[in-house]
Amino acid sequence: MDFDMRAFAADLCAVPSTAGEEAAAADLVEERLAALGFETVSWDADADLLADHPSFPDDLDATDVAGRRSVAGVLRLGDAAARDPTDETGSDDVPTVVLNGHIDVVPAEPAEWSSDPFEPLWQTDGADLATDADAETLTARGAADMKSGLAACVGAALDVRDRTERGDLAFPDGLRIVVEAVAGEEDGGYGAATAALANPYPFERDAAVVAEPTDLRPVVACEGSLMARLELTGRSAHAATRWRGEDVLPRFEAIREAFTDLETERGEHVTHPLYTEFPVPWPVVCGRVEAGSWASTVPATLTAEFRIGVAPGETVDEVEAAFRARLDAVVADDAWLREQPPTFERFSVQFEPAEIAVDEPVVEAARTGLADAGVRAAAPTGATYGADSRHYVAAGIPTVLLGPGNITEAHYPDETIAWAEVERAREALAATVSRFAASYSGSDAAK
Repeated sequence: MDFDMRAFAADLCAVPSTAGEEAAAADLVEERLAALGFETVSWDADADLLADHPSFPDDLDATDVAGRRSVAGVLRLGDAAARDPTDETGSDDVPTVVLNGHIDVVPAEPAEWSSDPFEPLWQTDGADLATDADAETLTARGAADMKSGLAACVGAALDVRDRTERGDLAFPDGLRIVVEAVAGEEDGGYGAATAALANPYPFERDAAVVAEPTDLRPVVACEGSLMARLELTGRSAHAATRWRGEDVLPRFEAIREAFTDLETERGEHVTHPLYTEFPVPWPVVCGRVEAGSWASTVPATLTAEFRIGVAPGETVDEVEAAFRARLDAVVADDAWLREQPPTFERFSVQFEPAEIAVDEPVVEAARTGLADAGVRAAAPTGATYGADSRHYVAAGIPTVLLGPGNITEAHYPDETIAWAEVERAREALAATVSRFAASYSGSDAAK
């Protein structure tokens, strides 16, 4: 079966695989991988395993992870192809590279889109494809984040297989390539965390590449995040006699201002060489606020939800303690808050930061692979978002982010990716795998 990368990406984008609805997308990927000659593997998110994981809520149960199935395809090349897949004897001698992508997407609001978000739209912006092939774009929910990246992973794995079978590449120890399509990344990494903690394969994994949209720059550090909910209690009163009440809104603004000041201080004092390009390296955002009950009543309750950045090298616990201390300082200056102290508790999913050294073999392979694919030289960088890479890094698997598209398209209306960049990502990922396998054996892979 020939691999049509355009059709694969478009078909996958047509599946509305939002949180908890990934099963149909997993089925599609598993069917295509099997038809392309991959050995397929699947696993469900493990609620018991994840409940003990610091990223996930302690009260996670089976209903929270129902239907969140992940799939993978394995290609065994060279000497690895001759081995019995069930025989683990000597399997650690074979370099294994994981190419990872997530199949879940965030919801889309159709009213904000120019077209149906789950009807993939190919456009050329009026360009003549005969003279300007780079002008073609794909618009759909998940086009950039990150179903096109997953398509590039499949194409890259097949390209390495084809070159190996033609004799253009040789790996003395053989090679295994795993293409993963995982569920629940947007919710903290249900599929990747399960795979990292309970290896679904009968072999070890030496390195991984997560094809998030990085503009084809190797990302070696990902920021973490604390998700915390603030709750304030005041005293209601009629608006006509508001002086009889205790308004929560000015108190919330004092806390928010204190958190903003701490964000600025942290940006100046918490430094990292890979984050100097960001104007706000450790962002603090209050993404949701709900207060009061009626326009003519002094608001006596408020709930606010914060996302607070955690730098590589820090822990979520450390950053939480710093913001709690700043909150305590605000409370100490307000007589009402001293009597009615606010709560500030974690909710949802927590992201620990992750980082690998810039001289890790997989990073060197990515940089060399990009050059092999004719992509401009780009130094390893950091990202102010979290990704599934952190689960693999925590499991001792060096992992780099490298994929097509720009993160600014992720979660946005009319999410779009330039198709020429997906093609370049396919070449770069194939070259990265080849370079890593060659470095593993200490040989030159190319004949």
